[in-house]
Amino acid sequence: MKKTCQSEIGKLNSVFIKKAEDAFQNDALISGQWKDLNYLGQPDFEKSKVEYQKFENLFLESKIEIFHFEKDDTVSIDSIYCRDAAIATDHGIIICNMGKAARKTEPKAQQKVFEKHKFKILGIIESPGTVEGGDVAWLDEKTLAVGHTYRTNENGIQQLKNLLNPFGIEIITVPLPHHRGPSDVFHLMSILSPVDKNLAVVYSPLMPIIFRNDLLNRGYELIEVPESEFDSMGCNVLAVAPRKCIMVKGNPITKSLLEKAGCEVFEYDGNEISVKGGGGPTCLTRPVWREV
Repeated sequence: MKKTCQSEIGKLNSVFIKKAEDAFQNDALISGQWKDLNYLGQPDFEKSKVEYQKFENLFLESKIEIFHFEKDDTVSIDSIYCRDAAIATDHGIIICNMGKAARKTEPKAQQKVFEKHKFKILGIIESPGTVEGGDVAWLDEKTLAVGHTYRTNENGIQQLKNLLNPFGIEIITVPLPHHRGPSDVFHLMSILSPVDKNLAVVYSPLMPIIFRNDLLNRGYELIEVPESEFDSMGCNVLAVAPRKCIMVKGNPITKSLLEKAGCEVFEYDGNEISVKGGGGPTCLTRPVWREV
């Protein structure tokens, strides 16, 4: 077994997260921000803390090393979705530049925490380029799929290529549709969650045919999320080991399909921390090292 950051499916060794109490802080902050950030509803602070502790317990029970992003008054409540501000590679952390204007301060805040914990910074995506971590998924250790979306633009993708191509890493650009427009949370990982080297959860209606065919040609079996479970984040599944995964409670069809494929599925109540803000378990975590 070896350790790598360049995997979505290896046994998770270490992860960065941000507790609800540190991201949301209090009801007044939530009240002042949730509408402008396009949440579906106002998260309840006390309930969110309870939900989040149960979510964090799933990692503690598996003895996964946890690093915490700290409370920071320069960022919004969206900072709970900590995957988006950085990308982990074997060669260092890439600090993103957010496509969502209200989240522009998050990458710098995360960089301070990475440096505090002695993580090397490989590079920083600079304006006019934008990249968000939710648009980035490792298909294997040498192949990174990147969504071209309202949050991740062509300039940002080119900067990623400049940083990673010298290490022999191929970037596959996945052009995504307009869907619900610039204000919506729509990333590549809204429609793709690898859960093993040859198994992925997908929402095919919003997936480019050429990319879907590429996954099939790479030997992936696709678990198809039904339309009824797309908005409840049935496609947002975090692998903590091959075929061992975490998902938001309320997606019974997708859960059943995962179990039929031999997956062990752990659920959490995510009404406050996930559903209202449109961020499932992949969004709530910045995985670092995995064993493959």
